[in-house]
Amino acid sequence: MPGEFDITEIDDVIHGRLRLGIMAFLTGSGMADFNTLKARLAASDGNLSVQLRKLEEAGYVEIAKSFAGRKPLTQVSLTDKGRAAFVAYLDAIEKLLPK
Repeated sequence: MPGEFDITEIDDVIHGRLRLGIMAFLTGSGMADFNTLKARLAASDGNLSVQLRKLEEAGYVEIAKSFAGRKPLTQVSLTDKGRAAFVAYLDAIEKLLPK
């Protein structure tokens, strides 16, 4: 293992499997609705809601609720802070790899 690796650099907010999936998906798409995230990540409503709340509390995503016709629509977007945190997370993970 490379000497410069520091486990404290791993962001615990991002590191959970579902939160990591949300961040990775939003990095590519920028924004997604709740149902798309649920389907793409094979998550339950409750679990996805909890994980999104954790990311929102950290300031990594923004959640906007509205209606499309009569149906509720929840859209999730990656914030600048979230994008920077995800890049830092990937950099920290990369230090695990041999050069």
